[in-house]
Amino acid sequence: MIRSRLGPVVRAEKIIQVLRTATKGMVEPSSLSIVEEFGKDPFLVLTGCMLSLRTKDSVSLPASQRLFQIAKTPQEILELPIKKIEKIIYPVGFYREKAKSLHAVSKKILQDFGGKVPNNEKDLLSLKGVGRKTANLVLGEGFGIPAICVDTHVHRIANRLGLVKTKKPEETEKELKKILPKKYWIEFNTLMVKWGQNICVPISPFCSRCAISQLCPKIGVTKSR
Repeated sequence: MIRSRLGPVVRAEKIIQVLRTATKGMVEPSSLSIVEEFGKDPFLVLTGCMLSLRTKDSVSLPASQRLFQIAKTPQEILELPIKKIEKIIYPVGFYREKAKSLHAVSKKILQDFGGKVPNNEKDLLSLKGVGRKTANLVLGEGFGIPAICVDTHVHRIANRLGLVKTKKPEETEKELKKILPKKYWIEFNTLMVKWGQNICVPISPFCSRCAISQLCPKIGVTKSR
């Protein structure tokens, strides 16, 4: 196996290089779709990510698009009644809670940060409903600041590949930072999400048509196609 001859850093770089080609033509993650459609606006990236939590992109992206047709700033969000936001973003998961969180986040951004989304981890994590995944996505996609956004795909695939041996996303982020050069931090999430949605799925991944099969020890995989 190729992987046996490569160290973790070199193998990770090889995986990224292969996936750059293998993922071409695959549907972009909702965060990138938002940037492509509305521009690199940290508030829209933040809002879109909040709506996508525990919800499929196929549901959260249209909800984000509907909302952004009406409101694109914290002030405009606050001008919408929570009940109206609920109707706009339905059927995203936990839509009632998310509508309230959008109001709370918008209010805090206006009151504490001059109407601008903060560009540092500490302040982002102070926003209601914002965890490390969301904060890192906003830093990377919204501001272009190197950050590793670890969602379910990144966590699962990084462990399957043997790049890390972790149980929690926070641990995965920490370990990946030791392996991946900063220039790959933002890109890594996009590649893993595309691969995780199409090939390296949670149950019975498509190992027979995986472009990085030779680089993968398939840790934890008991059944594949």
